[in-house]
Amino acid sequence: MAETKTKYNSKKIELDGHVFDSKAEAKYYELLKLQQAQEKILFFRLQPRYELQASFKKNDKLHRKIEYVADFEVHHLDGSIETIDVKGFETTDFAIKRKLFEKKFPHKLSVLAFSQIDGGWIETDKLKKARKERKKAKNLPSQ
Repeated sequence: MAETKTKYNSKKIELDGHVFDSKAEAKYYELLKLQQAQEKILFFRLQPRYELQASFKKNDKLHRKIEYVADFEVHHLDGSIETIDVKGFETTDFAIKRKLFEKKFPHKLSVLAFSQIDGGWIETDKLKKARKERKKAKNLPSQ
């Protein structure tokens, strides 16, 4: 596994000839490989591209298309499709792209993080809530 730093200070990881933006993303890739081998999922794709807005021309100026490149697209046994993004935190750009994706595409978008204290892979919205509750409980006065 080769490592290099990204702009968000995570380490790029090379695994099976694929380059991942973080150790967490590579770890999730290994989980998906295992799930596919155990026939818990049909298959998955790496870095699927979704066109959120087509390019257009206005006032003689060409505006480029807006694309979202997710980390994984998982095809489940029931025929459903889930788009997965592994994030340490959400950027402003991602928040906008998430809204555009949710409006345009019918399948589920899961934004995941790995949290040992919360039992492993967890959706980032649930992780934020759990952390907030732990912080609140920690700050309660002792009886």
